[in-house]
Amino acid sequence: MSKIKDFLDNPVYFITSPAAKGYLDFLSDEAYLKLLYRATMGRRLDLKNPKLYNEKLQWLKLNDRKDIYHKMVDKYEVRQYIADTIGKQYLIECFGVYDSVEDIDLDALPERFVLKCTHDSGSVEICKDRSSFDAEAAFQRLSQAMNRKYYSTYREWPYKGLTPRIIAEEYLEDEEGDLKDYKIMCFNGRAEVIEVHENRFVSGREHTQTFYDRDWKRLDIVQHGLEPCTEHRDRPECLDEMIGLSEKIAKDMYHARIDWYQLKEKIYFGEITFYDGSGFEVFSNVEDERFLGDLMKLPTDMIK
Repeated sequence: MSKIKDFLDNPVYFITSPAAKGYLDFLSDEAYLKLLYRATMGRRLDLKNPKLYNEKLQWLKLNDRKDIYHKMVDKYEVRQYIADTIGKQYLIECFGVYDSVEDIDLDALPERFVLKCTHDSGSVEICKDRSSFDAEAAFQRLSQAMNRKYYSTYREWPYKGLTPRIIAEEYLEDEEGDLKDYKIMCFNGRAEVIEVHENRFVSGREHTQTFYDRDWKRLDIVQHGLEPCTEHRDRPECLDEMIGLSEKIAKDMYHARIDWYQLKEKIYFGEITFYDGSGFEVFSNVEDERFLGDLMKLPTDMIK
C-alpha cells in the first residue's frame, strides 16, 4: 500500500519507475529529459537558451560527452583515475569489488564497512556493527539496485554502459559520530561553491545541507527541502587543499562536483558528480538557481 501511495503522491514515479526498467528507452535522451523535467520542475526545459542551473545540467547531459567521464563516475574505476591525477593517498581503503551480492564474503570484511554499487548513485549500505547488521535486507536492496538501469532513469550519459558491481570500502566516522560531506562545485574549472551535508546517515539527527562560497561565506541557498545547519561552522582546516585538488580534477570541465570527507587533518576523496541532483533538484528561490546557472559558462557556438 505504501508503494501505491508513493505513486499517487508523486506522479514523477510514473515516469522514473518504468524508465528504471528500460521501458522508456525508445525515447531519445532529449525527448525523455524534456518530459521528466516538465513533470519534476513544473516548467518547460529550455535547451536553446539555458539560463538556470538545472537547465544547463540537462544541456550538459546532451552535449558534453567525453569517454573519460565513464571512468570518472564508476565508483571503482575512478579510484585509479584519482590515484593517477592527485595521488592514491586520498583514496578510502577498498576491501573488495564484487560482481554480485553472492560474491560478498562478510567474514572477510571488518566490523564496520560500507557497500555501494559502482554503476549508479545512492545505492549505499552502511555497517557500523556486524552483530546488528541486517545483511539479508542489505543484500536484497543491493540486488535490486544492480538490476536498475540508472542511465535510463535520468539519462546521465557517463553512466551509460557501466558494468554493475559492488564495492566494499572502509567506514569513516568523526569524533561526533558523523562524517561531513564537502561537495566542491566547480564551474569552468574554478571552485565557486561548497555544499556541506551533515548527519546524512546519523539516526536521530536532522540531515542538513548548507551552502558556502569558496571563501567560506555562508550563502542563503536552500535546495530540495533540506534545511541548512543553524549552527556556526568554522572554515575546515583542509578547505584550501580540497579546493586546489578539486580544481585540478575539474580543470577541463564546464561543471563538476568533487566530494570530500575530512577526518582530523586528512581528507578523503568521495566521488565525482557531473549533475548535482541529476538536474532535477528544486530550489526554494529560483534566483538561487539563476545564480548557480550564471556561474557556468557554456560555449555559445554549441547552443542550439
